Amino acid sequence: MASRSVNKVILVGHLGRDAETKFTPGGAAVTRFSVATSRRWKDQQSGEWKEETDWSNVTLWRAENLANYLTKGKQVYVEGRLQTRSYEDKDGKKVYATDVVADEVILLGGQGGGGGRGGDDEYAQRPVSMPRSAQRAPAPAASSHDDFPQGITDDDVPF
Repeated sequence: MASRSVNKVILVGHLGRDAETKFTPGGAAVTRFSVATSRRWKDQQSGEWKEETDWSNVTLWRAENLANYLTKGKQVYVEGRLQTRSYEDKDGKKVYATDVVADEVILLGGQGGGGGRGGDDEYAQRPVSMPRSAQRAPAPAASSHDDFPQGITDDDVPF
């Protein structure tokens, strides 16, 4: 019997720096940014509130036009998987780094300081990247009323 495993990450946090997009020699876009996620709890010993922030490095492939949208302080939803890589540093020591490889990134609007996009913004909660399974050809343009000689009006449409 084959065993199953799951490698899935979901983050909702704020960008710690502006996203940077670079291109591989083959022309594929690689966008990298960091996301801060925080948790808050009440210390049982002292009774005071404490907060801890974790930083995650995120890599998003084949999304060229993100630098204008993924800027420091913006809140984002990131869905993807963990990937650990290793390399040798300048002293020859092996270093391991774990990143989130994103499949989907959605701008949630707002900035950490209260500014930024609100819910009425055209781009709020719009996916910046779409999972490959959700990408489809654009829908055909809606027909005008003159194309329906049967006398159908807007009042006949149930939605």
